Amino acid sequence: MKALKAGNKTKKNKVFIVDDHCILREGLSHLINSEEDLLVCGETDNVSDALQAIEDAKPDIIIVDISLGDGSGIRLTENLMYSHPGLPVLVLSMHDESEYAERCLKSGARGYIMKQESSIKVLSAIRKVLNGEIYVSDKLNVTLLHKFVKNKFESFDSSTKPLSNRELEVYQLLGQGLKKHKIAERLNLSVKTIETYIEHIKIKLQLKGTHDVLMHAVKSIY
Repeated sequence: MKALKAGNKTKKNKVFIVDDHCILREGLSHLINSEEDLLVCGETDNVSDALQAIEDAKPDIIIVDISLGDGSGIRLTENLMYSHPGLPVLVLSMHDESEYAERCLKSGARGYIMKQESSIKVLSAIRKVLNGEIYVSDKLNVTLLHKFVKNKFESFDSSTKPLSNRELEVYQLLGQGLKKHKIAERLNLSVKTIETYIEHIKIKLQLKGTHDVLMHAVKSIY
C-alpha cells in the first residue's frame, strides 16, 4: 500500500470513480473518504469525460463499472491501458463475475468485485489492487489456480463468451432497453453499424432473429 505517514499526517491514495449511478457514487465516496489512507479525487458517470478527468485528477486507482451510460467500462479499461499504462483498474459491477471477470482481467483490469459484496470486501479489494495484487473472489481465485496448475487459461462457460467487446457493449445496451438509434448515438456509430453488430450477435449466440437477441440480452441483465 502506498499510504505513508509524514508526522501526524497520512498521505492518502487517490481513488477515481466511474459509475453512472449517482447514489452508488455517493455511497462509495463516503465509504472511501472515511478511511485514513484513501481519498476520492474525482468521479464521472460516463466514458466520454473519464479519460480527461483522470488525466487531471492523477489518481492512484480507478474504480469502474462495466455498464455506463455512453459505453462500456471494459472499453474504458482498454483505453486506460494505452493512455495510462500501470494505472490499476478495479471493476465494481452488478454483473456475475463468471460472465465478465475474465474478460475484464484480459482487458487490463487488476481486480473484479461485485456490488453485492460488503463494504469491508470492497475496501480490501481496493487495497489489494493498490498493493499490486489481483483481486477476485475466493471462488474465482480457486478456479484460476486450477487452470494455472494445468497450464491453461480457458474461458469460462459463458453464454456471451463468443462476443467481441464491442458486440458485448451493444448487447448490454439492448438489454437496458435502448433502441438501435439510441445505441448508435451513445457509441457514436451509425445505425447500420449497430444493425451489423446485432446480426453478428444473433449468429454467434445462435439466435433466430432480432427479437430473440433482445430478449436474450434483457434476461442476462435481469
